[in-house]
Amino acid sequence: MAETIGSLADKLSIIQLKIFHMREQLQRADASAEHKASCSGRLDIMAEQKKDLEEELTKLVSDVAAGRARLKIYRQFKMYNDPNYRAREKGRG
Repeated sequence: MAETIGSLADKLSIIQLKIFHMREQLQRADASAEHKASCSGRLDIMAEQKKDLEEELTKLVSDVAAGRARLKIYRQFKMYNDPNYRAREKGRG
């Protein structure tokens, strides 16, 4: 499974912020009619994306609760700041 509950929740929060700010653009007094029309079209697309993400999240949570899907935990393997992954200098241990 490519998506996790956390990644879907993250995408939902991002699209909701985009929707909020795009609505602000529609309320701008100095915005041209063309700009507002463009924003309106984008809002329609974002609303569809939000709906799709909500449906995907609902299905995933439902599948996990029903035992039809299992969540995998992927461990982080960070190599920076770990001295075991640094090259040793010549003449030193």
